[in-house]
Amino acid sequence: MGVVAAVRRFDVHLVDLDPTRGSEIRKTRPCVVVSPDEMNRHVRTVIIAPMTSRRRDYPTRVDVTFQRRRGQVVLDQIRTVDASRLVKRLGRLPEARARQVADVLVEMFSYG
Repeated sequence: MGVVAAVRRFDVHLVDLDPTRGSEIRKTRPCVVVSPDEMNRHVRTVIIAPMTSRRRDYPTRVDVTFQRRRGQVVLDQIRTVDASRLVKRLGRLPEARARQVADVLVEMFSYG
């Protein structure tokens, strides 16, 4: 279970997203782990949100600068992937952006 134990919420990992279908974001790209740490410790899958440099003015996108690159966390394309798709850890979202990602997720999945 080694790789899963090291995965933490709001870490950024390089993730192999292929194969994909249709309009799904493809390639190997940075992704933010959004699954809770408790899940990451016990399950071999990880919920991730891809990052992109293409800016869209959608309420489900969070602007972020990561490793001196401007882009967005794409919360409208969250997906569950096997932990083996995580190629390497690149770092961690800044606290303010992690909080913003969490706030948008709460808003997206609120009932009512």
